[in-house]
Amino acid sequence: MNTSGHGGQPPLLTFQIITDTHVTADPAHEYNLNFERALQDLAGHAQGSSGIMHIGDITDHGFAEEYAEVHRILQLHQASLPEIRFTLGNHDVGLGHWESRLAMYTSRMGMPGPYHDHWTDGYHFIFLGTEEGLPTFCNLSDEQLRWLDRKLGEGVPDSRQPDGQMELELGAAAPPNQPVFLFLHQPLKDTVAGSLESQEWYGVTQDKELRSILAKYPQTLLFTGHTHWELEVDNTMYPGNGETATMFNAASVAYLWTNADEHKTGSQGFYVEVYTDKVLVRGRDFTTGTWIEAAEYEVVNTVNVPGQSSEKVHIK
Repeated sequence: MNTSGHGGQPPLLTFQIITDTHVTADPAHEYNLNFERALQDLAGHAQGSSGIMHIGDITDHGFAEEYAEVHRILQLHQASLPEIRFTLGNHDVGLGHWESRLAMYTSRMGMPGPYHDHWTDGYHFIFLGTEEGLPTFCNLSDEQLRWLDRKLGEGVPDSRQPDGQMELELGAAAPPNQPVFLFLHQPLKDTVAGSLESQEWYGVTQDKELRSILAKYPQTLLFTGHTHWELEVDNTMYPGNGETATMFNAASVAYLWTNADEHKTGSQGFYVEVYTDKVLVRGRDFTTGTWIEAAEYEVVNTVNVPGQSSEKVHIK
């Protein structure tokens, strides 16, 4: 991965995004093979990465044998991959008994619950997830939304604690222009590709409430999956324009969908580079091992005023 072509400066942070792997119990299934191919690409081009973020629908049905296949495939490339963090998808928990499917997800993927957050190299990564096993939508509790509001305004952890634990400096706030990376399987309605009302693949029960929170933190970059829409379409990115989060549809590793409302064979995801003044989001075709020129975006921070944030998005 070329990380020195932007003013000659290396990025402060890099990470990758995949979603909708839909791994089945059959090792020879197309989806499983696509997941393996994507991991091969990541292993070869994500050196120095701070992590891979998976935005849900890890499995096709949430079955134990499917999780076993996930682990088999991961182990093939584990030594060459950075840490992978996971998000709940409706296919993981929405097709059976909620409590047992959630327990399967947390125990097999090592995540603490439906929602969690992590500080990595001074940047905040926040993962949201449904708290009810709905077929397609997600349901975010009031408690989770209050938690999100707190987390988006949280200060940078102080790593200088004597016990080595990452603790928050009381009263310290993250710089208003520092991006926060947020992950949720389902997109908000009428935002990114596939989420238009006519397309029917939006899916946040608390759509209005989540929008209200994001409007307070326009430095947020929200990445979602669920729709499978190919990255070449013109609304892969939804600009926040300094008024809300900038949002991205992350396509799918298993298979793609088109504006013609048709299935398309393919496998895509994102490579992300973070610089002092911008975030570069680059679409990747895992099938061909090439960059997607139509899906390269720069989210540029243009105002550095305490308490304010404004961003512009450049489509390369």
